[in-house]
Amino acid sequence: MNRTTLSLIAGATALAAVTGFAVLTAPDPTAADDGVATAAAHLPVERSSLLCPTPSSSDLAETTYTSFTPVTKGTESEGSAELRPATAGQPAEEGTEESEKGGEKDGDGKKTAESAKPEKPVLEHKKEPGKPVTADVSGGEAPALLGTAEGRFAPGWTVQQTTEVAAGTGRGLQGVTCTAPDTEFWFPGASTATERTDYVHLTNPDDSAAVVDIEVYGKDGALETEVGEGITVKPHSSEPVLLSTLTDEEQTDVTVHVVVRSGRVGAAVQALDNSLGGDWLAASADPAAGLVLPGIPKDATAVRLVVFTPGNVDADLKVQLASPSGLITPAGNETVHVKGGMTTAVDLGDVMRGEAGSLVLTPTDRSVPVVAAVRVLRGKGDNQESAFVPAAREVGLRATSVDNTAKGSTLAVTAPEGAAKVKVTVSAGTEGGASATETYTIKAGTTQNIEVPVPDDVEGTYALTVEPESDDAPVYASRTLTAPDDGVPAFTVQTLSDDRGMVAVPQAEENLSVLQK
Repeated sequence: MNRTTLSLIAGATALAAVTGFAVLTAPDPTAADDGVATAAAHLPVERSSLLCPTPSSSDLAETTYTSFTPVTKGTESEGSAELRPATAGQPAEEGTEESEKGGEKDGDGKKTAESAKPEKPVLEHKKEPGKPVTADVSGGEAPALLGTAEGRFAPGWTVQQTTEVAAGTGRGLQGVTCTAPDTEFWFPGASTATERTDYVHLTNPDDSAAVVDIEVYGKDGALETEVGEGITVKPHSSEPVLLSTLTDEEQTDVTVHVVVRSGRVGAAVQALDNSLGGDWLAASADPAAGLVLPGIPKDATAVRLVVFTPGNVDADLKVQLASPSGLITPAGNETVHVKGGMTTAVDLGDVMRGEAGSLVLTPTDRSVPVVAAVRVLRGKGDNQESAFVPAAREVGLRATSVDNTAKGSTLAVTAPEGAAKVKVTVSAGTEGGASATETYTIKAGTTQNIEVPVPDDVEGTYALTVEPESDDAPVYASRTLTAPDDGVPAFTVQTLSDDRGMVAVPQAEENLSVLQK
């Protein structure tokens, strides 16, 4: 191996550590020995990006941003994290000329209220990893946020956006984990029905414009969405697109597919109901033959499963509930048939029956990739509230949930394929206290609502970090946050997936003789 080859490997390794998105492939072990080991090491990323959508257009909205980075060995001694406003505006009021345009292709025709970029960021996190930091914003003028973390704050950086809306459409608790930019998203469970006001929020973190297509699939297949093609999202800006303006068809359940032609964006769906409150619908895990929807609240009064398969081949899925005692099959809903390219919805009723649980979908025969989410209702009559649980990715090496409260947070962990051990760490609070760690065993095929060991001296909100200790059994998790208000059981659910804190890079053998070849 010559010096040039070594330089390329070193450069690629540095790039992986900086971006946090690249995974390098180790050299072919059958190749001649050239002094490079095939083993890969995991190193902390050095830079992370997160995007938070516009929280609300309601003047009654109260939004809290919570930033947290777990303590990670091997990181740099310096660094910081911050959230700065995007330049985009708020969703136009429904029924106005602006809202009827949906998304503009040239990015210039949509009249949204613009917010000037302040000199200071909305939130800065500079003190130390291991302790969450918060910032509060009131009213409907809060913009979308672009976040960057560097150095010791980058590995595992997690931001939660939590909004309380006292009254009106979407009243209740709305929560979303700010996401990394990407190029494709699936949202089963959106709606174009009259009682729903669903916005697709697109946020562009980069210096050049992004071009995005929004496809909508209903119960009979693709819906015609001419204005959903070629939507331009300006640099460092956010574009809220009212879903009902993309099609004339009103359907209770649709699947939204966001595809980025050029650039990259963050995407989330804000689903607001006239009478059932509202929440954020996060993207489903990538299409797969089997999916897990973890941590459906045990007191759910209604659960509606929405499934979509992107291809032209039908999917037949076995539906199971991972309960505290094991996998069970809901009576009357043993399987679900999903036609290719069509959205299928199934009412599961009060399937939880007062117990913790997660939905597990597996193919009954051939493997066909699907995406899925459930809409969950809590409460009765006029005091109902809604939220969503999308199919989740595995927890992976480590995952974090932030903005937890001592009495209002429930951590659900499921191990559908085999018994697993997980280490759960409670961070220091935003207003003081010490961290604590406990290890739990999750039996095969079960879901456990964990009694989190919150120390008495923890004040304010805290973060929960979940680290699986079993390599052979995948673990899935979610956090439910509740905040009852005047009889309304307001709540929101966020799934936990790998925090992208580490990146795999090849290790070079300590054989300096290769430098002389």
